[in-house]
Amino acid sequence: MEVYLDNSATTRCYPEVGELVYKVMCRDYGNPSSMHRKGVEAEHYVKESKEILARLLKVNAKEIFFTSGGTESDNLALIGTARAARRSGNHLITSAIEHPAILNTMRHLEEEEGFRVTYLPVDANGQIKLEALRDALCKDTVLVSVMYVNNEVGAVQPVEQAARIVKSYNPSILFHTDAVQGFGKYRIYPKRLGVDLLSASGHKIHGPKGIGFLYINERVKITPIVYGGEQQKNVRSGTENVPGIAGIGLASKMIYQDLDMKVALMRELKEHFLEGVTKIPNTTIHGLTDENSAPHIISVGFAGVRSEVLLHALEEKGIYVSSGSACASNHPAVSGVLKGIGAAREYLDATLRFSMSEFTTKEEIDYTLETLYNCVPVLRKFTRR
Repeated sequence: MEVYLDNSATTRCYPEVGELVYKVMCRDYGNPSSMHRKGVEAEHYVKESKEILARLLKVNAKEIFFTSGGTESDNLALIGTARAARRSGNHLITSAIEHPAILNTMRHLEEEEGFRVTYLPVDANGQIKLEALRDALCKDTVLVSVMYVNNEVGAVQPVEQAARIVKSYNPSILFHTDAVQGFGKYRIYPKRLGVDLLSASGHKIHGPKGIGFLYINERVKITPIVYGGEQQKNVRSGTENVPGIAGIGLASKMIYQDLDMKVALMRELKEHFLEGVTKIPNTTIHGLTDENSAPHIISVGFAGVRSEVLLHALEEKGIYVSSGSACASNHPAVSGVLKGIGAAREYLDATLRFSMSEFTTKEEIDYTLETLYNCVPVLRKFTRR
């Protein structure tokens, strides 16, 4: 049996999305900037996807901008708004357990462009401390970025409360959320939440890789970080990735069909997995496991077994999981998220992430549990002491 439980790293495409991408690549392959019929056909795909995403987010289609993925969306949101707001202030705020696309961009702004950055601490569940956010705000603050769902431990951040605190302090401070792990699992309405910018990615929602989008409230001032032919209102130049854009539009539409049923199924499987995996001695679950946690992410520490060793042992049995964020690199390292939540030392290099999708089945979960019951005790016998 093959079991794919690394859906937070990437998902398999819906077959319908794959067919549409092929059609746009090989038949409707025009450049949307061209004035002839082929170009108009291509432009229609771009417009249709914008409208789909705008309806799902309850925003205006003109506020949707396509990028190469979540990383570029995060870079554009942070660098673009920080540079545009520099005359107003040079202080940025984020959390200590953000995705590398946020943390490394913040470090660049801090070290290379002279901005001051505050990294908010989180509690043992991986949620930001709102009191720390209140204390960090100052007259020079121009941007706050807090992710919607943590990609390693599944912590759902109090985005609405955080945005309310920020806007109450100063309505002109911009609020960004990296919703790469939240979009497609939650109904997210930026204007209702007080969110000015929102990032999402196609390959996390059964769409193509290499495509993402950034919602930018029309009142936001943003400086482009890519220069060229002034496509997309000169916010993000470059010939649009029309196959990818068509794909992310259809994937978004499909993943939100019967969303409540899909999420309920994942929560049921998550509870079943948690009940089974905690029967293994000396294991711990990182973060919350109730309705305040993401339905698809489970982070489990197995004391006495290196995560990389257990990952490959599971791989030999056809089970695919992750030892942390697969978006950084394929080189294992101690997780900054686990450090941030204060995980015990024996779990820092002994934790795996299991992440599900709507395609995950109970049979796959049972097979995974059975394999863990067999593998973990054996591997612990060979652990250096």
